[in-house]
Amino acid sequence: MKKHLLILLALILCLNSYSQISFEKGYYINNANQKTECLIKNVDWKNNPTEFEYRLSESSEANKATISSVQEFGVYNISKYIRRTVNIDRSSENINNLSNDRNPIFKKEELFLKVLIEGKSNLYEYNDLNLKRFFYSSQNAKVEQLIFKSYKTPDNSIGKNNRYKQQLWTDLKCPDFKMSKIESVAYNKNDLVKYFTDYSECFNKDLTYFESKQKGHSFNLNIRPRLNSSSLSISNNNFKTINFDNELAFGIGLEAEFILPFNKNKWAIAIEPTYQNYKSEKITDITNMVGGKIIANIDYSSIEIPVSLRHYFFINKNSKIFLNASFVLDFSSNSSVELTRFDGTLYKSLEIKTRNNVALGIGYKQNDKYSLEVRYQTNREILGDDPSWISKYNTLSFILGYTIF
Repeated sequence: MKKHLLILLALILCLNSYSQISFEKGYYINNANQKTECLIKNVDWKNNPTEFEYRLSESSEANKATISSVQEFGVYNISKYIRRTVNIDRSSENINNLSNDRNPIFKKEELFLKVLIEGKSNLYEYNDLNLKRFFYSSQNAKVEQLIFKSYKTPDNSIGKNNRYKQQLWTDLKCPDFKMSKIESVAYNKNDLVKYFTDYSECFNKDLTYFESKQKGHSFNLNIRPRLNSSSLSISNNNFKTINFDNELAFGIGLEAEFILPFNKNKWAIAIEPTYQNYKSEKITDITNMVGGKIIANIDYSSIEIPVSLRHYFFINKNSKIFLNASFVLDFSSNSSVELTRFDGTLYKSLEIKTRNNVALGIGYKQNDKYSLEVRYQTNREILGDDPSWISKYNTLSFILGYTIF
């Protein structure tokens, strides 16, 4: 099993050096207001970047441009970023770190803002880890933050500063709009994009959208039968370690996969309830027992629930390789280890109570439909309720997958 794990880790390291994100047609505008057509490495940034990579041609070397030298860049038909010096409030929305001040605490910063909409008024987005802020500008006016802030009130409850609604009412009001329309606008991208769209359409102004076009589905349901190669060792101070043989057994899982909406569909979270079982018998010499031998039988079945973080490496539009790192919850049922003397009398019955473990996997998916994965599970303690016993159960799985939808 250790050899299998080393091979798997080596493959993961090799794949990490492989870049699957393509350079796509785009441009940048430098501080001298010169526009350069180029190919930009489109990583579908989750957080607003401060730099980006580009090539002047397919065959040229990659160069790096930073916010200090570029005032605008974009990937055609996908995204656009503009550099602006703005006042930004970075107050935390974490309930444990809320400010007692309802007013924003502004700091002047130079940022790349992501353009969401260009129309009669423009809408911009800024993300930095858990911070999300929206900005706007009307015609040639300066860019300002739409203000929203959570804060602690004197009675220790949570207040909301919804100043952005007043900004919309004052600066971006169509004659047909009622206050109830603005009151219903939440401080999120979908609601604000819709409002800015309605505002421009009210004045018959042309609209340009800049939204990442993610390919594929945001949710996949996969059925995944597998062949498991499992082994077990148990030990106790009274006699030497019992090493059960590697046994082959079939299992099956149903996986719900959630594609995360950034970084070009490269990241996913998966939850996969899986049935597995392991049966084996081992005869071991025991010098301090009548008959000199003990017969150990294990019958172990459980429902495993791996919760996985998955990363895809795209080879081309029809095929991709993926890596998994999983935390595996295990729920056993009617499972035990029976230790019997050579004369047939029962020496000890051990109830199986499992602990959780982790797993690593590498796989290949074709046409977003068929997949094959090799997964290694690290040692799992299966006799967790009996401190006098130590057990090590591990599994190497060969998993086929079919995406139902």
